[in-house]
Amino acid sequence: MTDTPRETRVLDAVVSLVDSLLDDFDVVDLLTDLTERCAELLDIEAAGFLLADPLHRLRLLAATSEQARELELFQLQADEGPCMDCYATGRPVSVADVQRLAGRWPRFVPAAIGAGFASVHAVPMRAAGIVLGALGLFGTRPGELNEADLLVGQTLTHIACVAILQEHPPTPSTVMPQLRSALTSRVIVEQAKGFLREMLGVSVEEAFHLLRTYARAKGRHLTDVARRLMTDRNSRPILLAELTELAAAPPR
Repeated sequence: MTDTPRETRVLDAVVSLVDSLLDDFDVVDLLTDLTERCAELLDIEAAGFLLADPLHRLRLLAATSEQARELELFQLQADEGPCMDCYATGRPVSVADVQRLAGRWPRFVPAAIGAGFASVHAVPMRAAGIVLGALGLFGTRPGELNEADLLVGQTLTHIACVAILQEHPPTPSTVMPQLRSALTSRVIVEQAKGFLREMLGVSVEEAFHLLRTYARAKGRHLTDVARRLMTDRNSRPILLAELTELAAAPPR
């Protein structure tokens, strides 16, 4: 753990993320960065964003790891867990010891424990009076989020909302198209991850790392790289060859 005070690290994270918002950015890549910042600043193991679609069904938008991704998806399948409650009520959820809620979440609790998590939390994403989704936070040690933790989490979810909605002031009529666009971006990235997993024989997490690393090295949007890989048959062989070369390169 760094010796830098958390207040300084929070300010550094906010400045860095806001700088990204003032530049040309990719929403999936930025929100993945944001989940990683959440895990670091709140001293938890994993984090993930769930965003509601126009039919008010939660969808996974970003996660720190494949483990976090799988648990977030399990919440959606089981229709229970901290993010589901948080989205339904619009209020934060903080569970210090997840085993104590086995009666409330009979399917989610065993899944969380099986994944190695002892505490689970969620912070709502909201704009213009609308709950847009929830930030899920998962710790390997028991413990609640205190007021300072909740403030940090809420600050980062506000940045996530701005990233999704920054083109127009949020109103009920403008929110839905932007939510749809963000979710579409995530779908194309998920398709590209699966394609690379099959073609290169790597894990889904490694495939995502390759896409992000390649996009940043080339100065391109993550979503644009994923879309080219999945829809542009002419450039796909060259792009796949470059990604294969990147996968084979020794780590720096």
